[in-house]
Amino acid sequence: MLFDTTEFGIFLCVVFALYVMSQRSTQIQNILLLVASYLFYSFWDYRFLTLIVISTVVDYTIGKRLAITPVENSNHRKRLLFVSISVNLGLLGFFKYWNFFIDSVASGLMTLGLEPNLPLLTIILPVGISFYTFQTMSYTIDIYRNKLSPEDNFITFALFVCYFPQLVAGPIERAQLLLPRLRSARIVTLDNIASGSALILIGLFKKIAIADAIAPIVDIGFTSIQDHGWVSLLFYAYLFGFQIYADFSGYSDIARGVSRLFGIELMINFEQPYFASNLQDFWRRWHISLSTWLRDYLYIPLGGNRHGEWKTYRNLMLTMVIGGLWHGAAWTFVIWGAIHGVVLSITRYWNEQGILRDFTNRYQLFTAILGTIVTFHIVTLAWIFFRAESFNDSLVYIGRIVAQSGTTNMDYILKLSVIYSFIFILMVDLPQMRLKRQDFLVKLSSTKRAIYVGIMILILIIWGAQSANNVPFIYFQF
Repeated sequence: MLFDTTEFGIFLCVVFALYVMSQRSTQIQNILLLVASYLFYSFWDYRFLTLIVISTVVDYTIGKRLAITPVENSNHRKRLLFVSISVNLGLLGFFKYWNFFIDSVASGLMTLGLEPNLPLLTIILPVGISFYTFQTMSYTIDIYRNKLSPEDNFITFALFVCYFPQLVAGPIERAQLLLPRLRSARIVTLDNIASGSALILIGLFKKIAIADAIAPIVDIGFTSIQDHGWVSLLFYAYLFGFQIYADFSGYSDIARGVSRLFGIELMINFEQPYFASNLQDFWRRWHISLSTWLRDYLYIPLGGNRHGEWKTYRNLMLTMVIGGLWHGAAWTFVIWGAIHGVVLSITRYWNEQGILRDFTNRYQLFTAILGTIVTFHIVTLAWIFFRAESFNDSLVYIGRIVAQSGTTNMDYILKLSVIYSFIFILMVDLPQMRLKRQDFLVKLSSTKRAIYVGIMILILIIWGAQSANNVPFIYFQF
């Protein structure tokens, strides 16, 4: 059940009406949301509810056991944590990475002249498994670190694991933030309805009017690489950058808006990432819940920047490569993560050595603009590996751009699509930056708000009528 479908609209209206009628009891509200979340996930594949239940029961039990195990008994606490991590990573590893591992081993053996006959399985990737496994792991890790007390109420904890607005594509919430909000009394207010609806509208606009509108054009560029010249390929990469941003940030806006209707606040996952002046700044703005998770539960435990310069770069590279692999079981995602790791390492080295510091301080505006342009193009070129069907396709794609192969004439539709996407992204991002609010519509004057909402709804109607099929959210595959 996709957020941008009539079925979800009906589902949300029914759940919201029942929620309003149960406002006198937080426990009843949570039971309602838990049932709704399981029902929501069942629309994808009810069989995989078993995996969510396993993660829920295991981590709830481990959390309680960790709390009653004395700190002095460190070995037992480590064993408990190991069970939690093993179960979650075991589920994630089998369903997401089994065939990738087998294929990689088979390819390696074939290069040695062997003919392996390794078992391949037809495995369906459970939607959202990368998100909720990371979320539940952070819960037990925080209890192990004595940064969090375990949740006593099983219903509340189960809802934390599978809360439907953010279940299938995040944001990856922290227990310290979300659990208290699920425990507290919640009253639906007109302000919540207004700001939540504003976020939903903004998210739908990004998804349908931008991401879905240009998705077929992006598909043309990435499925027929040899048919296009290098300039066209470069602009197809731009378009995919716009598509994935509008698609994923649109999902996050809808998720936050739906949750706000229930009086439950979710974290901001995007803050105008294409205005970042360097790649460090980009990762402070893009998929914030994942980047902070990787920092707190991978980069810092590896040693962070505490054990010398080269180990810092090693930890940074490992974090980004694993972050790339988190996105998908393919070498293209590994390379995508490695590119970001290399550029982040170079950026860190430049900052540590003070390279260009005097020039940057003297020409701040110029270097900020130049840095934004350079960062955007680095991110765009890395997106090619993210989007390409195979590693070979990505090399061919970039090779044609670098060699400036093919005619430089661009199709009119391609030019128009790039301009269209850029204008409409700015239409949302600039007001959000100026007003410092994701739900900027509620802060506009009544006239401006009416114009904005009218334009958005009109475009949604036009594109909704033209689109024969709903385009799945890109991050649902992760």
